[in-house]
Amino acid sequence: MMAVTSACKGDSMGSMDNGKYVRYTPEQVEALERLYHDCPKPSSHRRQQLIRECPILSNIEPKQIKVWFQNRRCREKQRKEASRLQAVNRKLSAMNKLLMEENDRLQKQVSNLVYENGHFRQQTQNMALVTTDTSCESVVTSGQHHSSPQHPPRDASPAGLLSIAEETLTEFLSKATGTAVEWVQMPGMKPGPDSIGIIAISHGCAGVASRACGLVGLEPTRVAEILKDRPSWYRDCRAVDVLNMLTTGTNGTIELLYMQLYAPTTLAPARDFWLLRYTSALEDGSLVVCERSLNNTQNGPTMPPVPHFVRAKVLPSGYLIRPCDGGGSIIHIVDHVDFEAGSVPEVLRPLYESSTLLAQRTTLAAFRQLRQISQEISQPMVTSWGRRPAALRALAQRMSRGFNEAINGFTDEGWTMMESDGIDDVTVLVNSSPDKVMGATPMYADGFPSIGHAVLCAKASMLLQNVPPAILTRFLREHRSEWADSSIDGYSAASVKGGSCGIPLARSGGFGGQVILPLAHTIEHEEFMEVIKLENTSHYRADDMLMPGDIFFLQLCNGVDENTIGTSTELIFAPIDASFTDDAPLLPSGFRIIPVNNNSQNPTRDLASTLEVGPPGKRTAADYVGQSGSTKSVMTIAFQFAFEIHLQESIAAMARQYVRSIIASVQRVALALSPSSFGPRSLQTPSGTPEAQMLAGWICQSFRCFLGEDLFKTVDERSDTMLKTLWHHSDAIMCCSLKALPDFTFANQAGLDMLETTLVSLQDITLDKIFDRGGRTSICSELPQILQQGFACFPGGVCLTSMGRPVSYERAVAWKVLNDEENPHCIAFVFVNWSFV
Repeated sequence: MMAVTSACKGDSMGSMDNGKYVRYTPEQVEALERLYHDCPKPSSHRRQQLIRECPILSNIEPKQIKVWFQNRRCREKQRKEASRLQAVNRKLSAMNKLLMEENDRLQKQVSNLVYENGHFRQQTQNMALVTTDTSCESVVTSGQHHSSPQHPPRDASPAGLLSIAEETLTEFLSKATGTAVEWVQMPGMKPGPDSIGIIAISHGCAGVASRACGLVGLEPTRVAEILKDRPSWYRDCRAVDVLNMLTTGTNGTIELLYMQLYAPTTLAPARDFWLLRYTSALEDGSLVVCERSLNNTQNGPTMPPVPHFVRAKVLPSGYLIRPCDGGGSIIHIVDHVDFEAGSVPEVLRPLYESSTLLAQRTTLAAFRQLRQISQEISQPMVTSWGRRPAALRALAQRMSRGFNEAINGFTDEGWTMMESDGIDDVTVLVNSSPDKVMGATPMYADGFPSIGHAVLCAKASMLLQNVPPAILTRFLREHRSEWADSSIDGYSAASVKGGSCGIPLARSGGFGGQVILPLAHTIEHEEFMEVIKLENTSHYRADDMLMPGDIFFLQLCNGVDENTIGTSTELIFAPIDASFTDDAPLLPSGFRIIPVNNNSQNPTRDLASTLEVGPPGKRTAADYVGQSGSTKSVMTIAFQFAFEIHLQESIAAMARQYVRSIIASVQRVALALSPSSFGPRSLQTPSGTPEAQMLAGWICQSFRCFLGEDLFKTVDERSDTMLKTLWHHSDAIMCCSLKALPDFTFANQAGLDMLETTLVSLQDITLDKIFDRGGRTSICSELPQILQQGFACFPGGVCLTSMGRPVSYERAVAWKVLNDEENPHCIAFVFVNWSFV
């Protein structure tokens, strides 16, 4: 009888014959390898065919061929696993090196603090022995101690610039790897092998600063090339112009740059910078790119003030890029900026004094760009709609840039302001320049846009309180019908499709459900791009022309991670044709919400927030308010419309009215989402009300009554404990009404996560919306049985979230929930072991 080996052997060992290994000749191994690359797992028929087609294998039995292929597949699997483990080991080694360096830096910082504390204590003791001196001399001395010295102008000749560059390099390195700045961990960012890196923000230094260090799979020169191309990854950067370049004797380069940043809101001017950038290589092979502002120089190039811009300062900042063993780079990034916060209204100053916002919008943006490009190189892929990631990044950049241009309305881009209608809450600008029109309206066959077209922008800013940006933006994204006018959406779609740009009219019909078609997620899911389809339930009438068909919007959303505190959010969208191309005209509109609470001034509280221990789940409005007191944020709204010039006044009136209606809708939604509208704890946990505690008891008692077992393994009969157990249970538990078309009335945290919604938005979801046609038929047919028998069990299946994403579950159980009078109150569902597909 023929016996076969069960372990993976070498190429020359395929099987055992009568207890002995059968060895293959090199020629046979070569032939088998060729066949393996063509067909790694041949069928029995295919193996017989191989023996017939390859004479050199004619003396080998088919069973031996089968064993050889099994062993070959086993070795291939082991090789891939070994390669993966080596990559993980390299990453862990690099992360360990980073953590050791960070530990050394923290130890030095602790030593400095201990010394300063002892020195301060000695001073306090000495002061206690001396009578308090309140003379003018003491006051003057104290004032002189805190005043900033006036430095003479720096020499900007080539030799002077080299001296400034070397000084910048030294200061930058002392921030990147030393203790020149007191760094505290950024809230919500925990280091680890799967994290984006070690992220820290400054405390108690001039200006605002952030620092990050991590590992990327790109070579140092490629990393430097990407980071120096700031407009490609820094969305707030309008332009960077290299005005002069010098080569140093150590193969380094000194560049003089002029950089402009967009203003994030309509309430403050944009910023610009006059910079020196120094690129050089260190003795250990590391590459350094560092920069600082040149605001007080002589004997060299200067940059005079530019109208409509506030000249801000970059303090020594930059990138330290070190080659990593086994490939890739270890990167230290430091951003240190003085945004001249005194030039903006007091309510907005925290916006320019927040190191957290600087880290989010600048430092982390650089790291995400590097990691995204690295991932695309190592794992080439094509995303939905046939787009490659690089093409989607370019689309996202165009969307963000177009939105920033609308918010800022620079005159050198052709924007002019229209006269106010007597109420200054909404600003309207018009742009008829050829570049803007050609980028916003479809072309005719000869490549030129329709004659007489222009672009109008209506924009406004408003202050919000007690509504976290992530929660509000999430609601606006998921419930467009709550704030958008479908007739305006139809008008925008008509202009993109090349239809009439007349004035949108009121309609008796409308657009139905909102369908979200995901395009791509970036690393760490910090940003995603999607296509919104509004299904047409009637013909849209614009200027007596019927426009049947659905409406499509390209949408960009970021910052909606509710577990991150103090970050800004954006929801930007632009109407597109269903078959849009990468260079299709885009006219972005949308919302930007930026917190203006300067919470970074309390590093102890920020550090404590990153060490919270508790059950996972989304944050709610009360969580934010509870941690940071009253939350404030600034929402900026900007909507753009293509129109025919002779309709300018009418379109302007329509745009003003539309933005005002959106402001009113947002205020209504913000009031509904504010925890103060529901009591002090109603959004934080449902346990804040006796009704919720009573419902939890009914759910558990009814489950035990109809199914003969407990819903939870360990049950505490106390109502508050029972609700907490229900709320934090890993399976999705939901309740729906007893209506003919049941809608959801309650869900635990897992249920909200599964449906991708919030407690406020849950009531808008009906049971039929989360199932396909087959699921709806199955569930609805069982509802009478559930009410009569008391329960029903369902096999595993797939349902849909509120945003159209598929979710699989292992099994589901539904049961009738009875109240204290044993009358039916609702129907409860539990979805076991659910996960996103």
